[in-house]
Amino acid sequence: MGIGFPLIKEGMNMIIRKAELLITAVKKDQYPTTLVPEIAFAGKSNVGKSSLINALLNRKSLARTSSQPGKTQTINFYNVNDELNIVDLPGYGYAKVSKEEQLKWGKMIDTYLHEREQLREVILLVDIRHEPGKNDIQMYNWIKDCGFTGYVIATKADKLSKSRQIKNISIIKKTLNIQNNDLIIPFSSVNKKGTEELWNIISSILTQNLL
Repeated sequence: MGIGFPLIKEGMNMIIRKAELLITAVKKDQYPTTLVPEIAFAGKSNVGKSSLINALLNRKSLARTSSQPGKTQTINFYNVNDELNIVDLPGYGYAKVSKEEQLKWGKMIDTYLHEREQLREVILLVDIRHEPGKNDIQMYNWIKDCGFTGYVIATKADKLSKSRQIKNISIIKKTLNIQNNDLIIPFSSVNKKGTEELWNIISSILTQNLL
């Protein structure tokens, strides 16, 4: 099946003909049997993964958002135009979750990252207002060690002034040891800042995999 939709625009927006929750999974045999490429989003609990997915797909409540950290305890697969799966990985780092539960989530993510052939890229989300923590650093290194590029989305950018965004992006770069400015994108699900840039990255990833 051809990858066409990321390259189709209507003004500044991508044309999303279809977006739906395909399946939720906790183990490999529950993954969808689709062969389309997948882009996964990782990040700590309450960093805004669900809000980002809704903004990206121009849907208000496709991905369920919650003020309660640790809500996403499954790997959620979202079908887009029958040509791409957006994958929401379980949030990490919520202190009230038991060690046993944290280990289970870690194994769940590790299995997906290493064994899912359709996976093309894993993108890390961090809160632009805070310096990345130990879990963020560990996740970023994990992503890099798996051979992925190391894109970072700095969420909740609407909470900061432009000057503060620039300062905090510099802190994120230093903490995660990122050399390339193009790998970090400020993002806001409120005003859709960064949506076009993120779609351009996804388009580039999918186009490269067609070559």
